[in-house]
Parts: sequence; structure tokens; C-alpha cells
Amino acid sequence: MEIPTEFIELYSRLDRQGPGLPEEVRWAVTRLGLCGALRVCDAGCGTGADCQTLADCLPDARIEGIEAVPEFVEAAQARLDGLPNVSVRRGDMAVLSGPYDLIWSAGALYFLGVDKGLTAWRGALAPGGAVAFSQAVLLGGEEPQAVRDFWAPEPDITDREGLRAQVEAAGYEVVDTRLLTGAPWAAYYGTLAAGIAALRPEASPAMEEVLDGAEREIALWQQAPERIAYLLVLARPR
Repeated sequence: MEIPTEFIELYSRLDRQGPGLPEEVRWAVTRLGLCGALRVCDAGCGTGADCQTLADCLPDARIEGIEAVPEFVEAAQARLDGLPNVSVRRGDMAVLSGPYDLIWSAGALYFLGVDKGLTAWRGALAPGGAVAFSQAVLLGGEEPQAVRDFWAPEPDITDREGLRAQVEAAGYEVVDTRLLTGAPWAAYYGTLAAGIAALRPEASPAMEEVLDGAEREIALWQQAPERIAYLLVLARPR
């Protein structure tokens, strides 16, 4: 599916293309016990925020960012210029060669599907390698209307137990999980709001439509910030 140029213009300006904070990368690296001369892939790296944090956490590792959108690749390369252990290239994250000690993917496995993506990545992992990815989840119970409206474009969304079952069905063992609510989303939507404000004065009708959609998303999140969540999953093949 072709991505509208107006969407790319807005999101290529952002520090990152979805919710997340550097401490989540640090938590994953520490929890998995990673160090040394590893090979790491950031699959669907966007404009490179997590590549930078991975490079800081793992200074002796080689970090490879893979991203399908050329404008995101260009932004990431400019951002990471000067970091000798990081490279970013355009590519298909469904086809990774490896072998990688870690495949990190913040909010991007969604585009492949958990089963398809984890199955494809299994062959790209080095012995003992791990996958760390974040995915939208429902928290269960009676959801406010704002949450139902927020996730309406994703009818296949499941809860934490359902996501764990998908990971296990793909032949992986879940090492640990971390719920992402509140602050990671606030940081993301703060930069998105700034991007909207910067583009609004001279926006074309097509851009206005993209900006309006992004503002609706922010407004829905603001109504239920502790009920809209990602789950960060750490897993290894069984």
C-alpha cells in the first residue's frame, strides 16, 4: 500500500514514529543480559531514535537499521551520522539475513503480523538470540468509548494474554514483558502535536486531512491515557 506523501512529510519530521522512550531500550538490553561485540537489527527503525539508544547501550555492537520508507531512511542517516557502529539502509524487515543477537522492533512488527514476523525472523537470529518488540494491546475489562474508538482501525488487537499466546504459537518463549502507557505516549504525541502546528499554516487540503486525523488520534488518547497501551515483549525461540 502506497503511503501518502503528506503522511510521510509529517512523520519524517518526528523524533520517532510511535510511542516509546530510551529507557525501554535500556531495560530490554539489561533484562536480556546483552553486551559485547553483538550484531543488532532495528527492524522498522523509522527516523532512528532507537538505533541511537541501542548504540549508546551497546558501544561494542554493530547496529543495523532497516526501514522501508526512503524519507525515514534519509532522516535516520542524517541523525546517526558520526556514530561508527550504526548503519541504516532501505529494506524489507520481513527479509532479514542476520545472524542477529537481537532484533529490536518498536511498534513495527504490526505491519507483518506477530506470527508471520516472528516466523520470518527466527532464521535471522544467532544461537541464543532474542527478539524485542512492542505491540498494541487491550487492558481488559470495560473499555471507555475513547479506547474503543482509538483502536477501531485495528480490529485484530488482542489483550496481553492473547499476545503472549501468539508469541508462543510462533515457537518462542516469552522472557519478560513491560507495559507502555502514559509517558511514552505523551512524549510521542508532544512531538506529533509540534509537527502538526508547524505544517498547519501552509497545509494543502490533502495535508489538512492528514493533520486532522493525527489531531483526532491525540484527542482520543488524551481522554484515556492510562488505558491505551503497548506491550514490550522480550522473547527467544524455543
